[in-house]
Amino acid sequence: MPIEIRHMRTIEAVAQFGSLAAAAQRLHLTQSALSHQLRGLEAEFGVHLLDRERGSQLRLSPAGEELLAAAREVLPRVRQLQEELQRRALGNSGRLRIAVECHTCFDWLTPAMDRFRENWADVEMDLVSGFQQDPLPLLQSHQADLTVLSTPDAMAADIVLHPLFAYEVLALVNPRHPLAGRVFLEPEDFLEETLITYPVEDRRLDLFREFLQPAGIQPWRRRHAELTVIILQLVASGQGIAALPAWAVGNYGDKGYVRALPLGPQGLWQTLQAATTAEQAEQPHMQAFLTEVRASVAANLPGVKDIQGV
Repeated sequence: MPIEIRHMRTIEAVAQFGSLAAAAQRLHLTQSALSHQLRGLEAEFGVHLLDRERGSQLRLSPAGEELLAAAREVLPRVRQLQEELQRRALGNSGRLRIAVECHTCFDWLTPAMDRFRENWADVEMDLVSGFQQDPLPLLQSHQADLTVLSTPDAMAADIVLHPLFAYEVLALVNPRHPLAGRVFLEPEDFLEETLITYPVEDRRLDLFREFLQPAGIQPWRRRHAELTVIILQLVASGQGIAALPAWAVGNYGDKGYVRALPLGPQGLWQTLQAATTAEQAEQPHMQAFLTEVRASVAANLPGVKDIQGV
């Protein structure tokens, strides 16, 4: 007979109430059933769990004390687990590990996460460390529950995409740059410029994938910077030109440090998406988080279009 959770609950009740009758009532058992359970355990291990020879007050033997010590370690965790499973069944709990593809996503993601925590405090949230050039494999390896990306590569059948919002990619030049007076930029305008980008593959950059490469343009000079603020500072100091989501320009545009221009006469608009597994997509906390992201972005982020109905 292995030691079971019911045995631990029994020894805990006996220690708490000091009598088999009271313990049995607490556990909704008959006294004979409880006694039979204890004697079966004693017979299995060849020990006495109760000291029945010290007066009317029922006491635990040394072996019973050891079982009680184990019960006091195990039972609180079991109760915690039961409560957690009940919350999950009601959709009030869960885990949300987020991986991002874009360098500037934290500008809008962090406020949305803060708002979400206000109503879903029992959901364990975390950001998968570092920028992820290809976050989709993290879903399939169960290292992330949600990824943020723009144009995904080929996806597995169990991956679901959730459109979040459309954003405009803007060209950035120094206000004294010859291109600063343009209404918008054409792909050819980048040919002889020093282009400042993040150190990622060109296919991961909206500017290349959707604007320059279709026109057959490859800038001659390139410079890389890991941080958005460094890219903005380099543009402001006349070290080159760049292209970033409108929300990333911030005070540099407001204060005239850089000039932001549309890419092409219609502007370059892209859709940012979240990806989850099909199973995660059905979780109430996941659906609530996606709704919170869309609402937070629509209310607070410049240069985006609400596509909540997509």
